[in-house]
This record gives sequence, C-alpha cells and structure tokens, in this order.
Amino acid sequence: MTKHTILCVDDEIDNVDALERLFRKKFTVLKATSGKEALEVLAKNPGPVSLIITDQRMPEMTGVEFLEKTLNSHPETVRILLTGYTDLESVIMAVNKGQIFRYLTKPWDPVDLSNTVEHAIERFALGQELKQKNAELARALEDLKSLDVAKSNFMILINHELKTPLTSILSFSSLLSESNLADEDKLMVNRITKSAERLKSLVEDVLLVVRAETNQLKIDMQSIAFSQFDEGLGKDVVDMMNKKHQKLVSKLEPVNVKADVRLIKQVVQRLIHNAAKFGVESSEIHVESLRHGNNLRFLVSNKGPHLPASVIDKIMKPFYIDEDVMHHSTGTGLGLTICQSILKSHNSHLQFKNTDQGVMVFFDLAVG
Repeated sequence: MTKHTILCVDDEIDNVDALERLFRKKFTVLKATSGKEALEVLAKNPGPVSLIITDQRMPEMTGVEFLEKTLNSHPETVRILLTGYTDLESVIMAVNKGQIFRYLTKPWDPVDLSNTVEHAIERFALGQELKQKNAELARALEDLKSLDVAKSNFMILINHELKTPLTSILSFSSLLSESNLADEDKLMVNRITKSAERLKSLVEDVLLVVRAETNQLKIDMQSIAFSQFDEGLGKDVVDMMNKKHQKLVSKLEPVNVKADVRLIKQVVQRLIHNAAKFGVESSEIHVESLRHGNNLRFLVSNKGPHLPASVIDKIMKPFYIDEDVMHHSTGTGLGLTICQSILKSHNSHLQFKNTDQGVMVFFDLAVG
C-alpha cells in the first residue's frame, strides 16, 4: 500500500524534525523551513501531497499566505495550521484564505496532533475516492449519451433501411395477388404478404419503443373521458376472441384524464389482446376504470392462470421470447414493453395482480 505524503513547514528546524519523527513510520514526510522553500519542495514533488502542516508565524511569508499559494497547485490537499498565538484574526484568515482543516496551538499535544493528522488523511482519502467515483459517473454519463445517439441512429436505420424494402415487397405482393395465379401461387403470395405485414408491425413496434426511450415520442396531451376501447381492436384480436368465445365487458367512469388518446387506446387494446391470448375459453374480459385518489385507475382482467413474479419480471423486458412467440404466434414479444414505454411518458406504469379468478393488469392516469 502506497504511503500518504505529508509536508511539514516551520521556521524552527527542531520543530520540523520533531514532526518528521512523529509521522515518518506511517507517512512519507517532506520538510521545509520557510514558505518559499515549501513551495519549491511541492514543485519538485509532482505526486499527490495528502496533508500540509505549517506554522503560522514565519519570516517573509506567513503560514496562511503560504497555504493560499498552494490552493491552485494542490487544491485537494488537506491543511493544518500550527501557531503559538491564538488571535481571532489569524483564525479567520486561516479559514477564509488558507482553507485549513484544523487550527492547533503550540506546543502541540502529540496524541491530539496524531489523531488530527489521521482524520485529515481519512478526509483526503475520501476526497480522492469521491473524485474517482465522480470520474466514473462522468464516463458512465458519456456512455449513456453515446447509447442515446446509437438508439437514434438505430431508429433512423430501421426506419429507412427496413421500411423501404418492406414497402416494395408489400406493393409487389399486392399486385401479384390481383393477377391470374394458380392456387398454389396465390397461397405463396398470401404467405409472403402476411410475413411482410408481420415484419412491418415489428418494425413499427421497435420504432415506438426507441422513440419513447430516447424521449422522441410525440405526446398530444388532452383532457378526455374514455367511453370505450373495443372500437379499433385489431382483426387478429377480434378473431381470437370469437374463436375462444370470449366476451369483452366494459365499465368505464365518465371522468376526464390527461392523456394522449391514441397512445392510451393502444395501451388498453394491447392489454385486451394479452387478456384474450392467455384467458380461458368462454370467459369474460373486463375493462374498467375507477377513481383512485387524484387518479383514474384503468384495469384489464381475465380468467386464466396466475402469473408468477419471475414471469412478470421477464415479460416486462424488451424482446422477451415466450413459448407462443417461439411457435410463431402473432406476437412480437414487445407488447407490454410498448405499454410500459407509453405509460412512462404519462408518468405512469403497468402493475400486475393475481386475483381469485385470474390476472389483473392496471395503470393510473392523472384526473384533469
């Protein structure tokens, strides 16, 4: 372990030698008998000096004047002032100009001085550690800024480089579907179109998440009372509910909230999709809202298996792949991540609760 370095300054050589004998076992001790000489010693030792102990009454340059000159070259060094005089003016000057850690009178008590030096060294070490942590935080901040730039570049990339060829694929597949094709050819064109539509949906979902995470999502806040959410449900959701004989039951309070209508409808419709997907057959999916303090709470619940806490944690992460996605279902693994990103822009978030009959997902919006 590297020893801390301390500088002892006193115009009485015996005092300097006494200080050296007191501290040389634990520290590297530098000595000087005047302020001028002490400045030269500091100039010749570019390494960190943890502590300066100096006498106040010295010819040509006082201890306070010397300490003041060290503030620029050694701003982090801790300073202790020794003096045989206890006038208030010297104390005030030492604190204001010399930025001292402690003020001790001569003759010093060795135990008291040793304890003071130990505390001073601890303060220096903590200061160095804090400086290192701040530097690490600064580097981390730069990394985050770089990550934001990377996210923006990624968004530009997928927006142009993926959507442009997708548009061509969908356009030509649409033209092909209108041609006189054999049944087998029509089947292949249909599969191409469906795959392209699914990829287009995935691109749009990824773009939405990236926009939200880089604070580029456009929010149109309005005061609105939601009366229904079933209007505009995707055909795949409606078909799924019909196939499973599920019924959507709405009970919404006529209370205005501050929200982006389009985005909040998207959140609830995605939650309905999830409820239908994991709900049991011939069951009801409930969409409700109720007052909760200064907020209006929106709830979507279904009858079905409970969600373990570990699964809740996983499905809230982007690109979580569940078994259904692995078996090429219509999901992208981004549904709840998108909901969370949208709600984050509304100062809200998704919450989950296992009920007696199934699972409830809910979030709050400010009334207004």
